[in-house]
Amino acid sequence: MGKTAVVYWSGTGNTEAMAKAITEGLKSENSEVTLYNVSEITAEQALDFERLVLGCPSMGAEVLEEMEFDPFFSDIEKGLSGKKVALFGSYGWGDGEWMRDWQSRTEATGASLFEEGLIINETPSEDDLAQCAQFGARFSRF
Repeated sequence: MGKTAVVYWSGTGNTEAMAKAITEGLKSENSEVTLYNVSEITAEQALDFERLVLGCPSMGAEVLEEMEFDPFFSDIEKGLSGKKVALFGSYGWGDGEWMRDWQSRTEATGASLFEEGLIINETPSEDDLAQCAQFGARFSRF
């Protein structure tokens, strides 16, 4: 199964709520998982994990958050080859272009990308959080 890190950035708390639910889903399958806000982990530390679940909301014109998360992702990109990676995030507008772009960027690294990135519009409902937990449980078996 391997060690898993869930690393996220959240401005409003929506992506943080998703991260916590995904972490609970991973733990329900007995995964060894650690939850980090992106400011709490370096790229080098993140690459020590065998599996990464990365979360960032859509910002601006459907891009990753540019001050902390995108620089972090840029720093780990070169080390993602062969790692199992899942992506998630919340959005308030658009159609998910930021996630499609992020998926393409991740696949180009040689990482093994899990499913399609999980996206939730605005504040996650109880059903959305259950979907996040299921996403985490599925990733634990990936």
